[in-house]
Amino acid sequence: MYPLVKGIVALQAHVALPEGTFEEEHGRDGFYGPVSHLYRTHAPTAWSRIEGPLKPRAFNCLTTQPSAPTAILDRVPLLYNEDVVVHFARPTGPMPFYFRNADGDEIYFIHKGSGTIETDFGPLLFEAGDYLVIPRGTTYRLLPETTDNAFLVIESFSRIRQPDRGLMGQHALYDPAIVKTPSPQPIQEDREWEVQIKRLNEITSVFYPFNPMDVIGWKGDLTVWQLNIRDFRPVMSHRAHLAPSVHTTFQGQGFVVCSFVPRPLEEDPEAVRVPFYHRNIDYDEVLFYHAGNFFSRDGIDAGMITFHPQGIHHGPHPKAVESSKQKTATDEVAVMLDTEKPLRMTEAAQSTEWKEYYLSWQAK
Repeated sequence: MYPLVKGIVALQAHVALPEGTFEEEHGRDGFYGPVSHLYRTHAPTAWSRIEGPLKPRAFNCLTTQPSAPTAILDRVPLLYNEDVVVHFARPTGPMPFYFRNADGDEIYFIHKGSGTIETDFGPLLFEAGDYLVIPRGTTYRLLPETTDNAFLVIESFSRIRQPDRGLMGQHALYDPAIVKTPSPQPIQEDREWEVQIKRLNEITSVFYPFNPMDVIGWKGDLTVWQLNIRDFRPVMSHRAHLAPSVHTTFQGQGFVVCSFVPRPLEEDPEAVRVPFYHRNIDYDEVLFYHAGNFFSRDGIDAGMITFHPQGIHHGPHPKAVESSKQKTATDEVAVMLDTEKPLRMTEAAQSTEWKEYYLSWQAK
């Protein structure tokens, strides 16, 4: 079907909206499928109340309790479905054992803290802003040098892949040369070492009379790798706001992970400069706020997560549209997870929830 035009519309999405209208993007398959734009006379988030479980939600991850180093992975699950689990970890020290996830790949995003991760392939130093991608079955140990640590952990039950750059070419988003991989550094320390292996969400401990980090060389295209979010180079248009899918950093079966970093705002004086209203027909959206000024959201600070489930609208807060007219650039850093299958909340997530978040769109 060719795009149809009915009634009062903007002929270019996100540019020159008709006076007094609010543009809503109504699309399928995230931002990849067929789409229509609806031009409303009221913001679709201007509800007076919501009765029932379907509502925008926000969680303060930094209110989860720090974990002792002996706790399994030092992490708390917050949201989950059949494809992915979102955890948050606040370890207070190094892991005294090694760990191997036989259930899935993992992405660590380092929100706070620094240190070393020891892996089969060798060690890597990490710092705030780093993504650590750990393939399923890899043995590793996290050794933070700091005590105030905070890690977002995305556990994927499929292989983590880099996005297809398509027409943009292989150096778009981030140059492959910026990716760090470990070099083998075998550890010679003959004492009993424990490796905790998670399979079907159960832990088995295997003990060795030597340090299992004894690899002296490796080759291939499957390894632990590291990317700092500051090295992500976003796709931009100076004339119109682009969909968040252009910021895709990692892909798994049934989900994508995107990186939002500081960038110039659109120069066209008629362009909408804030994220447009949409209702997530086929994807749940999770956004972790890492650093900067989150001007499109009132009341959101670094270390918080917003969760916008399928079927309910979200978009910029009322003040954001006006404040965007005075800005020339964003300075926020955030990590987004979009999932095809609906996510469920854990009790731990509910215990950190800002219950009135869904009312934050009301004009004040």
